Amino acid sequence: MTVETETLRELITPVRFVLWDLDGPICRLFFGHPSHQVAVDLVRQIERRGLGGKLTERERRDPDPLAVLRGLGRRHPSSDLIADLEEWLTQQELVAAPKAFPTPYADPLIRTWSNRARFAVTTNNSALAATRYLDTRGLTGCFPYVYGRTRNLDLMKPHPHTLRQALSAMGADPSLTLMIGDTPTDFEAAEQAGVPFLGYARRQEKRDALKAAHVPPHRIVSSMKPVLDVVKKRD
Repeated sequence: MTVETETLRELITPVRFVLWDLDGPICRLFFGHPSHQVAVDLVRQIERRGLGGKLTERERRDPDPLAVLRGLGRRHPSSDLIADLEEWLTQQELVAAPKAFPTPYADPLIRTWSNRARFAVTTNNSALAATRYLDTRGLTGCFPYVYGRTRNLDLMKPHPHTLRQALSAMGADPSLTLMIGDTPTDFEAAEQAGVPFLGYARRQEKRDALKAAHVPPHRIVSSMKPVLDVVKKRD
């Protein structure tokens, strides 16, 4: 048994509840509807309203539409503008969901593990989009609980709001729960909720970002295969 396998076994064995981020650990949501183009279109939506001056230069160039929306939301919370843009982004995510690319080994891992643990999605994407993606993969029955972004953007991760919603709904003990995410904000939310964390990083820059956020290297995997192997071998 390798050190990585033994570490995963120790982490996974006591787990009875799993909180999954959507975009990354489960799928590449914007695989067929590129996120960088959505971000460009979001900036154009803002400019059409004559509000382009409210964006920073970094937000104008950011390839992540969530980052653009979050940045604007910090400066204009609870505004009609944010509500409209959040709804527009939700529609883009709903378009993207059927075209999303499943993370390798995620589907069999979910199907196998859901027989032994209870699952929830806790995502900064729309819960509607998460549900649509799960439906396209026949995984809806594995996820009785799906929590996503609301119009109150302050409640997006790293705020632990969605995690706490899931823990409450499942009656879950945080110490028997595992959060699987791919960003520092996932890790921070898990820490605030008192939930152990497993990082997924298929690219080196993702791994570097998680390590910079102080995720222990032995709590980061580059593939879901070793997790699947451990789950299959559990008694």
